[in-house]
Amino acid sequence: MFAAAALALLATLALALVRAVLGPTVFDRAQAANTIGTVAMLLLAVYGFLTGRPDFLDLAIVYGILNVVGTIAVLKFFRYGDLGEPGEEEGA
Repeated sequence: MFAAAALALLATLALALVRAVLGPTVFDRAQAANTIGTVAMLLLAVYGFLTGRPDFLDLAIVYGILNVVGTIAVLKFFRYGDLGEPGEEEGA
């Protein structure tokens, strides 16, 4: 069963890599990068489940959260050109 799941995830990874290379816009490439991160998270979760190592499931969850936050930051940067205004110094 692991072989079938791993092959399906690797096929998805290959298709996402093709989209990342051929994507006509930067948003297509960002979506492909997010998909690659999601597939990596799923591979970690499947591997952890099938080997009986619950710590891999925790790593997969953390990786998924970082993937979402990173994708939002990259898209915000591409849309606005920066990630936010710097804070004002106190007393200035």
